[in-house]
Amino acid sequence: MDVEDNNEAWRILIVEDDERLADLTKEYLESNGLVVSVEANGAHAVERITSEKPDLVVLDLMLPGEDGLSICRKVRPSYNGPILMLTARTDDLDQVLGLEMGADDYMSKPVRPRVLLARIRALLRRIKEHDHHAEGGSADANGGEGPTRLVFNNLVVDSSMREAWLDDESIDLTSAEFDLLWLLSSNAGNVLSREEIFTALRGIEYDGQDRSIDVRVSRIRPKIGDDPVHPRRIKTVRSKGYLFVKEA
Repeated sequence: MDVEDNNEAWRILIVEDDERLADLTKEYLESNGLVVSVEANGAHAVERITSEKPDLVVLDLMLPGEDGLSICRKVRPSYNGPILMLTARTDDLDQVLGLEMGADDYMSKPVRPRVLLARIRALLRRIKEHDHHAEGGSADANGGEGPTRLVFNNLVVDSSMREAWLDDESIDLTSAEFDLLWLLSSNAGNVLSREEIFTALRGIEYDGQDRSIDVRVSRIRPKIGDDPVHPRRIKTVRSKGYLFVKEA
């Protein structure tokens, strides 16, 4: 069952100071079955996100009071839901910084409502799959039944708990980082192209420009004890993609 077929009303918080854009987006998302609220002031957004715990946050980068990057960094220790960041610029630096602060996805303005809805549904689908695993279901990266815990010497990755450990110490991973780590580790020994990774994680075709996969790999490597300069666990295969090594 897809997210949009779910009877549960998913709660979305839009943090956006452009009132007309926020209202139009709210109206469109609500017409597609989502429950939407809006916050225009960045200074108030942190408290609302951490207290209300919406299922997903659409967070504009440029805000009065406090910018989106700072908000993302502050809420991440206590908010585990997906954060979709919006930026008015196509500057790679903004996108990279957003991912490093804990955003799960990003879109450049102007945002097309149908594309935004598709991205939101893809992120909510992760929550639904997580809940299914927590209730006893299990599925591998390709949707079939598979193990929920993988062990690679001192590294353990558990999809049912959505956690990973290195030398018995919990690893601090964002939701998007865990999804990527699980996808790579559950396909250990096989090279996955950026196209395959992008489609599996975001449900849309790779445009050849997006750097989010590379940024997340670079963030994951030191967290799992890999050498960022000469990686042995997650290897870059030139012109092909990434390879998770079973015995590093």
